[in-house]
Amino acid sequence: MRRAGKIAEVLGLRRSIVGMLLMVMLVGMGERMAERFLPLYLIALGSGMLWPGFLNAINNLVSALYSFPGGWLAERLGPKRSLVVFNLMAIAGFALVAAIPRWQVVILGSLLFLSWSAISLPATMGLVSKALPKTKHVMGVTLHSLVRRFPMALGPILGGIFIDVWGPVTGVRIAFSIAILFALTALVMQQILIPDSKPAESSDLPNHPLAMLKTFSPSLKNLLVSDILIRFCEQIPYAYVVIWCVQGVAGYHTARITAGQFGILTSLEMATAVICYIPVARFADRGTKKPFVFITFINFALFPLVLFFCRSYAWLMLAFVVRGLKEFGEPTRKALIMHLAPEDRKAAAFGTYYLFRDIVVSLSALGGAFLWKIDPSANFLTAFAFGICGAIWFAIFGRDNSLDMSSPKNVEGVPDVRSHQSADSEPVGTNGLASQVDSNRLGDPSNSK
Repeated sequence: MRRAGKIAEVLGLRRSIVGMLLMVMLVGMGERMAERFLPLYLIALGSGMLWPGFLNAINNLVSALYSFPGGWLAERLGPKRSLVVFNLMAIAGFALVAAIPRWQVVILGSLLFLSWSAISLPATMGLVSKALPKTKHVMGVTLHSLVRRFPMALGPILGGIFIDVWGPVTGVRIAFSIAILFALTALVMQQILIPDSKPAESSDLPNHPLAMLKTFSPSLKNLLVSDILIRFCEQIPYAYVVIWCVQGVAGYHTARITAGQFGILTSLEMATAVICYIPVARFADRGTKKPFVFITFINFALFPLVLFFCRSYAWLMLAFVVRGLKEFGEPTRKALIMHLAPEDRKAAAFGTYYLFRDIVVSLSALGGAFLWKIDPSANFLTAFAFGICGAIWFAIFGRDNSLDMSSPKNVEGVPDVRSHQSADSEPVGTNGLASQVDSNRLGDPSNSK
């Protein structure tokens, strides 16, 4: 029993964190079961060949645009109530697609559920910042990133089974029906496990993303600039990685592996990311975060360069290990965003950050296509150059807002909050729930930050 409590303390498992992780698992499973197969579903319903591509473009744009309203609503209503709204949106989208087998309805419904991850991310990050002390933020974000991978891996398998057995139309409708049940279960669990928190004062909350951007500290703006450069590095060659590995390119001696071998490479990438999550979170929570983010940015930069020189399957395995290591400090980067964000505006700042980042980075896919048409080397080496520029920018201008354990203030001058504990700060015990806290503690304003 003591050992279970100690593990819960190390992992930062509070009631609200457990509720959030269950929600991510259940709603994410419903989202992922049919997402990969929507192109098949659209074509089976008579949409033609263009709409699957349009759906992907719409999803990317909407995901970026949803980030700010997701953060704004999380501040206005509080994380718990905003997550209820987002989950009800997903359920409505699932229900539309399951009930009405028409491709126009699929497009409409997808606007409600395909961007669930994007619109709910600011609220979940805000919940982590409220539920855990700063010395546990990286661990909380890491658990979120880790749990998200289970639906990503298992959802398409279940959806594929439904389609193989019942066909693309009935199989997808069954998958969405089950997704509704998962999302309803998540709603019940979050009502039980996640306590209410005081929403931000509406008069103090910027209603425009540009106004919110002005509240960013120079440190957060510099992180945003370096992150945009790094995402250009990632997205420029993104669509062409599989072509380089599987089909080969005229004028180049490439590995030309099978689709099955490419699947193994993807699994190797995911396994590499999962293995480094928890150890890195432990170290990052104990001290400075900048080195972990910098190493992550270097790994982003190295992947296109290493991939370009791979000529065999064995060397491709090394390249995809490097690709997996780009997740080395990704949870640390998200935690750093929260640390650098204005106090009492964590979710709104997170949504604003992702809005500007993703809108700018959406241009990179088009640029990547033109670069590939010029020559694959232009594509990969330009991506590498963007990655190096992003890493150098962060190395020079990046700042770390970790707590200075020897000083009553952190490096940004924010008062020490090491004693901060949220209303559900007691770790989860072996029964899976934290013991109830004193009602006076729930009402203490110092515990709502």
